[in-house]
Amino acid sequence: MDAQGRGRADNIDPADQWVLNPNTGEYELRLSPSAPQSSVPGPRRPRPRENGGVPRSRNGGPGPREPREPRAPRQEHAEVPAQRRARRTEPEPPQGRRSRRPVKKKSTAKKALAWTGGGLAFVLVAVGTAGYLYLKHLEGNVTAVDVGDAAKNGFSKDDAFNILIIGTDKRTGKGNEGYGDKGSVGHADTNILLHVSKDRTNATALSIPRDLIVDVPDCEIVQPDDTKKVIPGSDGVRFNTSLGQEGRNPGCTMNTVKAVTGIQPDHFMMVDFNAVKTLTTAVGGVDVCLAHAVNDKDSHLNLPAGPHKIEGEQALAFVRTRHAWGNKGDLDRIKVQQKFMGSLMRKMSSSDTLTSPTKLLHLAEAATKALTVDKGINKVGTLKDIALELKKVPPKNISFVTVPVLDNPADGVVHKTVIVNPNTAPAVFDAIKNDVSFTEVKKKEKAAKDAQAARLKGSRSAPSEVRVRILNGGAKSGSAQETLNWMQTEKGVLKSENAGNAPAELAKTTLEYAPDQASQARELAALMGLPGSALKPGKSVLNAQGLPAMTLTLGKDFKGAGVSLTAPTKAPKVDGQSTADKVECAS
Repeated sequence: MDAQGRGRADNIDPADQWVLNPNTGEYELRLSPSAPQSSVPGPRRPRPRENGGVPRSRNGGPGPREPREPRAPRQEHAEVPAQRRARRTEPEPPQGRRSRRPVKKKSTAKKALAWTGGGLAFVLVAVGTAGYLYLKHLEGNVTAVDVGDAAKNGFSKDDAFNILIIGTDKRTGKGNEGYGDKGSVGHADTNILLHVSKDRTNATALSIPRDLIVDVPDCEIVQPDDTKKVIPGSDGVRFNTSLGQEGRNPGCTMNTVKAVTGIQPDHFMMVDFNAVKTLTTAVGGVDVCLAHAVNDKDSHLNLPAGPHKIEGEQALAFVRTRHAWGNKGDLDRIKVQQKFMGSLMRKMSSSDTLTSPTKLLHLAEAATKALTVDKGINKVGTLKDIALELKKVPPKNISFVTVPVLDNPADGVVHKTVIVNPNTAPAVFDAIKNDVSFTEVKKKEKAAKDAQAARLKGSRSAPSEVRVRILNGGAKSGSAQETLNWMQTEKGVLKSENAGNAPAELAKTTLEYAPDQASQARELAALMGLPGSALKPGKSVLNAQGLPAMTLTLGKDFKGAGVSLTAPTKAPKVDGQSTADKVECAS
């Protein structure tokens, strides 16, 4: 029986059995001497000695003991390890208390701080908060879905990453009958694409409206018998139908996000209504602020203006309320949900939560039971790694933004849906794709970027003097020939040739050149819109005429002939943008 089960048997909250030892700075599991051995990692019981474990007094003198056989002469090569020979048995602790030999490891409080402190996605942070307690037990709580190639096989701690967080409107659990669509199979009701930068200086949470009109692409799903089935796509439908409708799984939603934004989610995490209730209750409530009183007959939220602490049903009603905010639509509800998530993140990383064993234990249970994830991150150890990476991002650099949209003209007078704003949305998507922060941050790699930018400075050759071989290293088929035609017919780069496919695929387009070709490289970079990072000083290669030429390899990032690959250096300002460290009232 584990510590949780034993606590129930003794009518004691299991988390209350973890007591801070002032001598070691560690939380220790204090149980009665008759209690069974805990399966939860905790202080070890003193190991009984073969001679009966007779205690010694504090000054080292022996207590009363039975007659014993004479000690055998000491041998040079005794089989008993020296460490064990030197062990002494400490006095038996008082009833209900346990001794603990100091060990070199972090205290539980420090562990808790290491597991939390920066997570935006409340589910991720909650998992990280108490994951050290009993990983295998928690792992059994997590539900995993096979989404095939839509998600990566694992998680890399060295790269930028994108996680799609989905909140469904599926009515599961007691008390949820009044929320969501009756009989819903679980649509993508709340959607946040969380991007965490490679250097962990910033993160962006991009909210995608459920009523956004999109084209849902064809989707291949893995069925329970491991066979695969392709679900046909749908054009001109609400984004929320990318999940649940026609049997679509979260992988279909991930594919739809890529089709709309051009950003590929690496993984997904999904929760339903119960998650908000259980997680807010586990942390003892979340602080929110109302700019005006709310009495919403649909969500049943009834609160006066001012600050409040909400949890459980009331917290769910708060994030489900739509008609009490702004223009009474989904866009204003998204802004309120963003404020709520920022507050929940702050609560989870507060000392009030981190120093409470009760909250940590309850939080770990609530979070893992609420989670559905892809198989690439279904191990609690992996979820812990994600939480630790999120912890590195300062809350002031965690930005909440919403996809820029316009009212759908097809709706007529009454606007029910929205469409992507073609003038402002692309800049937002490009900033995220290129790992650009929506807040001002100090970049550690500034010196390296300055060196790359310097490659673009200096004299440039005439287009007619540029000699280059073009290879396809991961771009779509035909890109090398398309680029050759564009160079020769539109830009006057006549000394160019299609050299076929590169020996290996590249993620990024590169231009390699010899030192005496630097002026040619700068001209070609200017014509194509190549960033300084794409220029690779190296050597030339003989072309078909036996003359030295530069080598242009079109990578997976290639967007087409004449389309610039230079990443934005600054993200655009987005209406309603906020950060996780700010306390703002819902209005």
